[in-house]
Amino acid sequence: MRHELQLRLLPRDAYNEQSIRAYLEREKGMRTTSVRVLRRSIDARQRTVVVNLTVCAYEDEEPSVEDFTPIVYPDVSEARPVVVVGAGPGGLFAALRLIELGMRPIVVERGKDVHARKKDLARIRIEQKVDAESNYSFGEGGAGAYSDGKLFTRSKKRGNVERILHIFVQHGASQSILSDAHPHIGTDRLPRVIEHIRETILRCGGEVHFETRMTGLIVRGDSVEGIEAERMKDGQCTGVCEFLGPVILATGHSARDVYRWMVNNHVEVEAKGIAVGVRLEHPSELIDRIQYHSREGRGRWLPAAEYSMVTQVDGRGVYSFCMCPGGFVVPAASGPEQIVVNGMSPSNRGGRWSNSGMVVEIRPEDMQNPALMVQGINEEEPLSPPLSVLRFQEALERLCWQQGNRQQTAPSQRMADFVNGRLSESLPASSYAPGLLASPLHFWMPSFVSDRLREAFRLWGRQKHGFLTNEATVIGVETRTSSPLRILRNNETLQHVRLRGLFPCGEGAGYAGGIVSAAIDGERCAESLSLITLPTSWFLTQISRKR
Repeated sequence: MRHELQLRLLPRDAYNEQSIRAYLEREKGMRTTSVRVLRRSIDARQRTVVVNLTVCAYEDEEPSVEDFTPIVYPDVSEARPVVVVGAGPGGLFAALRLIELGMRPIVVERGKDVHARKKDLARIRIEQKVDAESNYSFGEGGAGAYSDGKLFTRSKKRGNVERILHIFVQHGASQSILSDAHPHIGTDRLPRVIEHIRETILRCGGEVHFETRMTGLIVRGDSVEGIEAERMKDGQCTGVCEFLGPVILATGHSARDVYRWMVNNHVEVEAKGIAVGVRLEHPSELIDRIQYHSREGRGRWLPAAEYSMVTQVDGRGVYSFCMCPGGFVVPAASGPEQIVVNGMSPSNRGGRWSNSGMVVEIRPEDMQNPALMVQGINEEEPLSPPLSVLRFQEALERLCWQQGNRQQTAPSQRMADFVNGRLSESLPASSYAPGLLASPLHFWMPSFVSDRLREAFRLWGRQKHGFLTNEATVIGVETRTSSPLRILRNNETLQHVRLRGLFPCGEGAGYAGGIVSAAIDGERCAESLSLITLPTSWFLTQISRKR
């Protein structure tokens, strides 16, 4: 017999299947043969922490076959080609959905495969050298592959979140992501999952081209016929090539050369709001004590604690972003003369520190505010509205690099010193491998950002005793929260507003905000493309080009 139960348990009773079964026998007299957790969340709002569970408990029978039937991907080696630019979650899930729908994806990725990327990431940490084509933003898996692997989205309107999670499980992720309230694969496990997705694409007849950078769209009239690209090796072009087909453009939020190509070639885009700030790093034990209301912290039964902060200061949102319990702060620049920080967590979230982006909302209209002025904007490049937010990002990252001694050494300040406007005489130990440099972030960051952060920190310090402390470090700068542009598309067809055969996709196009939402958008673009009838001239062009 199968029972679906809603439970509120103490952490020791909710720790694993055995402890749940013991609780059911002790408290409800149920002798279960198996228990399957459908949903799990931690309620730490009161002094006594409880775990909310939805479980299926089985008496005198074993669980039925998993409700989700694995997708069977067909052979599409002779099918209609579709070019997918970018191998992040938007591009990879677009490719999988294209295969389901009987089309052949040709995935073009400027960076390296997910394992080869590791060497280039190590060079950033150890040698402080950034490969502009292979880094935390560029390469197989995109920005999420090595910067956390969280699978949480607040928007349920985007599409079928459960479907995305099941596809991850089908390709090797833990089934725990199907039940956790804030599912997380982990930086140490996600690369293997991504590799399995690539293997599915290749096995079904698709193509994946690494170290191949798109340099422009092939446009004829009002239709996109494919892309032009360069094959790269060690940062150098080794040849040019074309890939023909309708294009799903899923380049990610850091492909600034693609944005500039769009503007220079009169492809309709618009500036979009972002959020910028710092990474805030606390000792994980301190966050555990604060969040779990206990001197013992997480104890034996609880995971590393998470937090979520949000407030309004002077008409702009200030909030925590990409919180990484038991994680690391990483150097996420995608080119020279930049410092960008991000966070990641391994699957066990067992690190000594916990960190989060702490960011301030920036709107396109704010670009005219003197409080956002940053030294280093290149005045030779016209400050055209579509590029204004992008150029602000670039200028702030370059200024941070200059403050960091023109290395990947990150300018930093103790949290209470930042709030009180004091230079820190020393800095705490940190997870940030290239190292920290004491710097007055309160002074050189735009006052539009720093003043709002300081006020928010004061508020959160009053709400959570111990949160505002000099044991914590603010590390500059967090700027890649989302794309600074939106590539305009039709809301119904998802095609570009003018160019047929172009499907702007995911976070880089301004239509998603993380791994799951980008994956959903990739699937939607593939589905919309399958319904579009392209002009006869497009197919004739493909035949003539192949000849």
